[in-house]
Amino acid sequence: MEPKERIEELTALLTEANYRYYVLDDPQMPDFEYDHLLRELEELEEAHPEFARPDSPTQRVGGQALSKFQEVTHPVPLMSLQDVFSMEELADFLEKTQGGREVSFSVEPKIDGLSVALEYENGRFVRGATRGDGNVGEDVTENLKTIRSIPMTVENAPPRLIVRGEVYMPKKSFEKLNAAQEAAGKPLFANPRNAAAGSLRQLDPKIAAKRGLDILIFNIQLADGIAFTSHSQSLEYLKSLHFKVIPYKLLSSVKEIQEEVEAINDRRDTLPCDIDGAVVKVDDLALREQLGSTAKFPRWAAAYKYPPEIKETVVEDIQVQVGRTGVLTPKAVVRPVRLAGTTVTNATLHNQDFISQRDIRIGDTVRIRKAGEIIPEILDVNLSKRPEGTVPYSLPERCPICGAAVERDENGAFLRCTGAECPAQLSRNIAHFVSRDAMDIEGLGSAIVEALIEKGLVRSPADIYYLTLDEISGLWKSGTTAAKKLLAAIEDSKSRDLGRLIYALGIRQVGAKTGKVLASHFGSMDALMQAEQEELIQIPDVGEITAVSIYEWFRQEQSIHLIRRLREAGVNFECTRTVTDTRFAGKTIVLTGALSRFTREEATEKIELFGGKAAGSVSKKTSFVVAGENAGSKERKARELGIPVLTEDEFLEMLQ
Repeated sequence: MEPKERIEELTALLTEANYRYYVLDDPQMPDFEYDHLLRELEELEEAHPEFARPDSPTQRVGGQALSKFQEVTHPVPLMSLQDVFSMEELADFLEKTQGGREVSFSVEPKIDGLSVALEYENGRFVRGATRGDGNVGEDVTENLKTIRSIPMTVENAPPRLIVRGEVYMPKKSFEKLNAAQEAAGKPLFANPRNAAAGSLRQLDPKIAAKRGLDILIFNIQLADGIAFTSHSQSLEYLKSLHFKVIPYKLLSSVKEIQEEVEAINDRRDTLPCDIDGAVVKVDDLALREQLGSTAKFPRWAAAYKYPPEIKETVVEDIQVQVGRTGVLTPKAVVRPVRLAGTTVTNATLHNQDFISQRDIRIGDTVRIRKAGEIIPEILDVNLSKRPEGTVPYSLPERCPICGAAVERDENGAFLRCTGAECPAQLSRNIAHFVSRDAMDIEGLGSAIVEALIEKGLVRSPADIYYLTLDEISGLWKSGTTAAKKLLAAIEDSKSRDLGRLIYALGIRQVGAKTGKVLASHFGSMDALMQAEQEELIQIPDVGEITAVSIYEWFRQEQSIHLIRRLREAGVNFECTRTVTDTRFAGKTIVLTGALSRFTREEATEKIELFGGKAAGSVSKKTSFVVAGENAGSKERKARELGIPVLTEDEFLEMLQ
């Protein structure tokens, strides 16, 4: 057989096999045979690319990655549906639509996925787009090609055909994906809908091809030259074209429709995909035209939204996690229960107040739901099933990771670890320590920091100053060149002003500005460490809460250890920014617009060096405003208040 003929034959055989497997759920060809024929087709197409067809089954593995998605204007808008949330609202919609006559409605499950439009020209799939805002969506053609239940060619199709469907991730595919994410140490997807949406919008189709997406078609948007009288007729037509079509029932009475809506909800656990409701549509297309649409949705259809699933389970344990910011977050480990499309084994407990208000204890039987269909949370406790001997639960008084004391957050809702060297906060603490307004160590980006932590080279910010060339040279492809550059930047940072170091320590309530104020007031780290709360409170920009935070931080065991190692490493502990010129003393100065002679940081430094205060907003207390190019609202407000506005040249004269 000639290569062209064999390619045609294999394409037809594999396309039919795909249809039976992915659409009819009736596989006829063994997997081994399918893989063998697909390999043969790939080899033939590689040897004879001139005979390869655009609808070949080999094209479903994903094409080239895109830099961005192109916009697509839908020829027929993809409208949304009005929602109803009770059987009474559903009955009102049905009776109003019927208007006293007998009307048939199509009742369909509402797939919880992502709505798309598929466009065919002369029977060939040419474009697929997301719904977007209903009028304009994104071109995701290459990703849609990876969905094997979408036919690439349609026999006996009209010259132009546009159908609408819902892309979803089957439950089995979702569980497989999350298992792979967990094994790779990556974040889990919240639910199948989020996973489907994220997969369909991958710029690299090869990623989408691995996600196991599927689709159900539920409407014809446009079909040149074909007139249908009913929605059900159009769905049967789509079935004949080998589309995977939404299951539906034609019903007329309000009672029958309500019962079917409830029956769909009862079956949702047995369905291969998640649903979040049922769709009820007028079947007669002429009546649809008569009923018309509002600006937002058609008057001939409604979506009944199911309330969130609520199920009972048992709290088997309560565990406490420490986040990157040091906040202690409790979670309930619950007996596995299927809920809203996923198997739930944990539920958030938010904070101590949440636990206490509901009196949640280990061993309790609780009612659980997904808040917003995403995060599992406990609603209440079934006290009738509480075992004997349970005790109220309280969060620990010390961090479960590092053992440091915990304290209430400023808003009183959360507990936070106070440990300066807590491993749970290590990545964030180091990122803050090396940031521009702190020790400003260039070259210590997040990837390098994570690599240093992973290798065990850094367990606290102080460890940065003890790194050696041999330890870090393997972190870059360029080897020692980048390593030497980083070590030079680390060495240079040792001479930073004390104000920067105080800010870098990450003491709660102490920002960059307060760090400078403390450095100027005390002159040295040792003097600051010995300060009592009463003295701290007297300092401008240091309130009572901040004073307590500073005082207690310097008396923590981990803080003392961190300070000692920084001192031993040779980090500067003295204030080098002394005010020797007080020309701006008592003045508040606001910078606005683009400055050409200084960076904003340099100008602020000059103001503070001469005893002034750089503010971020204009008020009656502002002494004057320095306006660069394209100064906006701050300059206008200053002029309205009669506050002097200086040019950059005038400001430079004042500095000289």
